[in-house]
Amino acid sequence: MPTDDTLTVAVRVKPGVSRPRVGGCFAGPLGPALVIAVTAPAVDGRATEAARRALAGALGVRPAAVALRTGAASRDKLFLVDRPGPGLAELLRRLRDGTAG
Repeated sequence: MPTDDTLTVAVRVKPGVSRPRVGGCFAGPLGPALVIAVTAPAVDGRATEAARRALAGALGVRPAAVALRTGAASRDKLFLVDRPGPGLAELLRRLRDGTAG
């Protein structure tokens, strides 16, 4: 359950791509979602795990700080980031807008 110590991130996962990428926006059922393309296939949770790790890397947090909240069997997922630091929400906005560095 989200609290003040967590940041909820809507994500659209694109599994099985040739080049992984974090960035862009998808107008999904969970709201504006960050697009995460991963090389892992959508089999046995591999794409979800790859997306979780890619999100952690893009946000500069430990993978253990990112947990799946909903969407284990869907391309549309909600992740929770535990104890987001200052500026993390802004970085997330820039990743969605395609203006992150």
